[in-house]
Amino acid sequence: MNFIHLSEEPLKSKIKDTYFTKFSYSGSKIDFTITYKHKNLGEINLLWAEAKKGESDIKKSFIQLILTIGKYKFYTEQTPNLLCAFDGIKMAFLPFIKIQEVFYQNDIDFSVTPSNHKSEQFLKLLKQLNTILDEAQIFYYKKNDEELKAFIKENLTSENISKFKIDKNNFVSIYYKWSKSVKDSISIDWDLAKKSGIIDADFYLADLLSKDNVSIVEKLFAVLKKDYYEFNEKKTELGSIIAEKTGFKDHQKAHKEFWAIYERPPREEFWDYIIKRRDLLVDQDIRERKGAFFTPRIWVDKACEYLSKTFGEDYEDEYYIWDLAGGTGNLLANFTNKKNIFCSTLDKADIDVIHERIKNGANLFENHVFEFDFLNDEFFDEVDDKGKIIQKSKLPLNLQEILKDENKRKKLIIFINPPYAEASTTSTRNNTGKNKTAVSDSMIYDKYSSKLGGATKELFMQFFIRIYCEIEGAILASFSTLKYINAQQSNKFREIFKAKFLKGFIVPAYTFDNVKGNFPIGFLIWDMSKKEEIKKIKLDVFNENGNFLGKKVLFPKNKYMIEWLRNFYDKESENIGFLRMIGSDFQNNVGVFFTNNLTSNDIKKKIFTLITRNNILPMSIYFSVRHAIAATWINDRDQFLYPNKLYDKDDEFKSDCLAFMLFHGQNKISSKEGTNHFIPFSEKELNITKEAFESDFMYKFINGKIKDENSLFGDELAKIEFSPQAKELLKAGKELFKYYHTHSEDKNYLINASFYDIKEFFQGRDEKGKMNTPAKAKDEHYKFLLSQLNESLNTLAKKIEPKIYEYGFLKE
Repeated sequence: MNFIHLSEEPLKSKIKDTYFTKFSYSGSKIDFTITYKHKNLGEINLLWAEAKKGESDIKKSFIQLILTIGKYKFYTEQTPNLLCAFDGIKMAFLPFIKIQEVFYQNDIDFSVTPSNHKSEQFLKLLKQLNTILDEAQIFYYKKNDEELKAFIKENLTSENISKFKIDKNNFVSIYYKWSKSVKDSISIDWDLAKKSGIIDADFYLADLLSKDNVSIVEKLFAVLKKDYYEFNEKKTELGSIIAEKTGFKDHQKAHKEFWAIYERPPREEFWDYIIKRRDLLVDQDIRERKGAFFTPRIWVDKACEYLSKTFGEDYEDEYYIWDLAGGTGNLLANFTNKKNIFCSTLDKADIDVIHERIKNGANLFENHVFEFDFLNDEFFDEVDDKGKIIQKSKLPLNLQEILKDENKRKKLIIFINPPYAEASTTSTRNNTGKNKTAVSDSMIYDKYSSKLGGATKELFMQFFIRIYCEIEGAILASFSTLKYINAQQSNKFREIFKAKFLKGFIVPAYTFDNVKGNFPIGFLIWDMSKKEEIKKIKLDVFNENGNFLGKKVLFPKNKYMIEWLRNFYDKESENIGFLRMIGSDFQNNVGVFFTNNLTSNDIKKKIFTLITRNNILPMSIYFSVRHAIAATWINDRDQFLYPNKLYDKDDEFKSDCLAFMLFHGQNKISSKEGTNHFIPFSEKELNITKEAFESDFMYKFINGKIKDENSLFGDELAKIEFSPQAKELLKAGKELFKYYHTHSEDKNYLINASFYDIKEFFQGRDEKGKMNTPAKAKDEHYKFLLSQLNESLNTLAKKIEPKIYEYGFLKE
């Protein structure tokens, strides 16, 4: 049996009648939804599916379904146990829990069109989830009919349901329902509570992990006591325990109505997971401010493997371990010698979570898990002249003794995944976000900012500098970005931080919860008792699945490319455009472009320099070096450097860079913003007869009719000789310009159009003013010509790439 001849709607109907006769079916934004109508609970989602006619790629169908769920935030509703994808010959199932955490990752753009299987986001998610999608169970109608029916009967049962069950698959989506129904009935000013670090998620957990309306898990930040909550438990100076209390505004009406339809508590096997993943319930802004990043188990295991390789298999018996940014303690899951393990965090609710996990078997001592603000609290008890304690430290006494003993400190491994928040992020630099003031509001920031300069804007470097200076001689084994190794703003940090590198690896940042961007996160082990200047670091590289890819070398001591460019600044000659520039690494390349329209912020921040007739070549070299190599997560933090002198003798390299600059997408010169000096062709070459271009500078420059005052091509006036690859690019560009100028009767036609203007003419802009992608252009011949041009551009980029390394602009 198969249904390959059916179109999509008849197929869905046939599948419903054949396999889901006992259930309700609907289809709208999600193609195929199977529900069961319960007398008390209403419609219960049992299955969400993507349907395709004919024969399809099941993995792509699942990705389309996941993007649909994310786009319309269906994951905040009551989620089904199963996701499904089917076509005319087969049906596949995947438990929702397998992909649940995708919806809480910040680097996924759920605004994209789910059905566009060629979008960058679609392909990225397909790659990320490829291994998980391999686990889908596939049934073929023709040969697995009975097995398929049995699977559906077993997994979509609706019998004997009196209350809706909560498990690790759906506890997050039910939290959103709880937040809408119950939260505002609790007698708390949530705005004030938020400022005090009190969040609604802890009250939800108090409810969820309760029986007969009394919390059965006591070591949580909040507990439910029939008709009121106790929370924020503290020990007084006299040793007694006090807690704040609050009840309900509506005599618990909303609370009772909500929990009348959900079964509490979940099965005990889910408790530890739910408690450990409290972070999934924390608001985005709170997570960022605290720098809360849940370390995936794959990298916890890999880090422990590297610790064992470095210090020997029995290192736990010889070394002490302190995770001083512990969260809910998952970084310490692999350790067995709990006598030597310490964990601290600034969040009391996280401490309560770990204490509860200890009751359920977590391998830690309660007294070794403590609340401690590493950037503000003191390590040691403060005593008066007579030795009397006047201010007690939050550190356990045995940990204080380790910190005081030089030999013990050398056996102390600071094992952490610290916060990554920074005072200035990409969004703040682009005026789309606000600075995180908490980053610059700490004792450590005040203490070391004058010594470290811009590096103290990075929260993790505040951790590092205190560890280095105040836990002298210890071992630092930390996850972090690589900025402290090779970023320009970290020069002062490296002048202070002298340590011996032992071992390490890098992995993609997007594998970590709540981490944005396509860059590397490293795990590096340092012996801080050995004061060595960081000269060269070699790291192992692993992909998102933990597969070894090779080695990556970092070079901390550098002179940067911007210092080379300063040799060619020209404030005296006629301005023909601006080079807009920022940063010295790949992650900032999006902010590097040619333009003749500067914003006031660019001027205020001085992140531009003038392009003139006398420095067009060095500006083109800078532009092309920054853009010829595509950014990847592996090279994202690589720095562009001051070149050696070999490039100066390579005229072909210079002309390649000039041609590359003229037709790259980051050349945003526009005749709408001023005179366009960047047209490399004559009117005759483009068959233009009505009027002349406003500027023929670029055409004359290429043809040796304008002298280069910086003498990059020598002192003599001469026509620029292009390589075969550059000639192909110019040829493709000429065809595109010629085709554009056949549209001279169009009202939007511009005689002095730049490459940027031509793209805008054919592609248009969206409602937000952003230029559309080439795929949205209606003119097929334009799309063909542009694809030919881009192919030539990529060929030229590959030719330029090895010379970028040969001439020292980048180091391998």
